[in-house]
Amino acid sequence: MFTTATWDFQMQKSICNILTSISIKRFSNMLSPLEAAKQTAAHKAINKHVENNFVLGIGSGSTIVYAVERLAERVAKENLEVVCIPTSFQAKQLIVKHGLKLGSLDTHPILDVCIDGADEVDANLNIIKGGGACLLEEKIIASCANGLVIIADYTKNSTKLGDQYKKGIPIEVVPMSYVPVRNKIRNTFGGEVNLRMAVAKAGPVITDNGNFILDWVNFKQLDDWKEVNTAIRMIPGVVETGLFLQMAKIVYFGQADGTIKEQTAKDGH
Repeated sequence: MFTTATWDFQMQKSICNILTSISIKRFSNMLSPLEAAKQTAAHKAINKHVENNFVLGIGSGSTIVYAVERLAERVAKENLEVVCIPTSFQAKQLIVKHGLKLGSLDTHPILDVCIDGADEVDANLNIIKGGGACLLEEKIIASCANGLVIIADYTKNSTKLGDQYKKGIPIEVVPMSYVPVRNKIRNTFGGEVNLRMAVAKAGPVITDNGNFILDWVNFKQLDDWKEVNTAIRMIPGVVETGLFLQMAKIVYFGQADGTIKEQTAKDGH
């Protein structure tokens, strides 16, 4: 038989459990300023650049997670019909996880827009990508889209490449060529070129295409990267570089205060 004291205790316990549950849920939903900046930029791009019956390129990286989450929300609420083309295994898994329609360049070679992240963006909209070793697929997908929209947080915004991103310019190479390619880049352009090593396995990072990644660090900062990029791509064994030059039409930088900085190409590209 419950006494008044027992009833009061049970009520207090239930209220305490409810409040604790709410507190835990709220805490889990809290984002750091950096993650909130990524989410803000991602939501802006999805809200502004996605329409019904669009074919979308889905980029790779941590910021893209928020973009796919927002895309899934819009698809569910607005009954949108969209096809998503992934730039990596990670992107494919995100698309499948959120129940979005998965496509490929075989069936959809022309995309309405590609939304992707970046490791660094300079004042001329030159971009370093490939920190996640997906640069080849990312560049292919971006080249097939009518527009490339970049989403990033405030730490990726620089005057010149290398101002903030110190991990270097990624270069994807055929495995047998990495030593001569490394030496040619060092001897021709200076800096250091390092074979990217894996963290959870012995040996180098292997891309989705079975290639190696070289990271070119301590490079000379330039305003015009076109000639250097072309020269590196011409070295036998180089598959692609992580330099995305004048490919993006707009970049959204999420700021720490919750605002968004928009940057567009000066020459209209």
